[in-house]
Amino acid sequence: MTRIDGRVALITGGARGIGAETARVFREAGATVVTWDVVDGADQRVDVTDAGAVEAAVAATVAKLGGIDILVNNAGILRDGQLVKMKDGEVVDRMEEAQFDAVISVNLKGVFLCGQAVAPVMIKKGRGRILNASSVVGLYGNFGQSNYVATKAGVIGLTKVWARELGPKGITVNAVAPGFIATEMVKQMPERILKSMVERTPVRRMGQPRDVANAYLFLASDEASFINGAVLSVDGGVVVGT
Repeated sequence: MTRIDGRVALITGGARGIGAETARVFREAGATVVTWDVVDGADQRVDVTDAGAVEAAVAATVAKLGGIDILVNNAGILRDGQLVKMKDGEVVDRMEEAQFDAVISVNLKGVFLCGQAVAPVMIKKGRGRILNASSVVGLYGNFGQSNYVATKAGVIGLTKVWARELGPKGITVNAVAPGFIATEMVKQMPERILKSMVERTPVRRMGQPRDVANAYLFLASDEASFINGAVLSVDGGVVVGT
């Protein structure tokens, strides 16, 4: 099994779903893990959209554990809605500005703030791994998700910029793009939607949180030391349609 013994890993959105499973996998692989979230179940309650809170929490982690070797920017939210919905020539519904702003703030600004706060810690040590959560929809788009897709495509852009900026400092930066993953939230969807997800996935099953966590583990390990600026799709070969 891939090992990351002795590494300190910080995982945002770590209270449940992919974040919680990644924390379990990293601990099994020998890492000391700190999870952040805004709900119960994480090690620390940290709002990734609050720059001051992020900086303070990073400083506290470094003071307690001596550094941060791995950052997994996993925190994210959904606020789906169509750009506009028309009926009889009139707009009857649309994505509200508040929906757009909320998702941008958590999914994109949060990644930026956490990366900016942790990068100096890694630069001082001369090594590090930053892993950013994108999505298959960030590569292909998806109906009713202007805000979410914009953030996940933006995360890929950040990843490529940071790979160039931080690579010479000994820090690799990569993104993971999950497909349809059977998290607690997804499993609550109607059966017909779940069936559709499976039908659109060539391996004919939903992904499990551990599938994504294992991808993060590999990218966090020494075995992935020459992988930088990549986007690893963990999606069973999914084709995203409308």
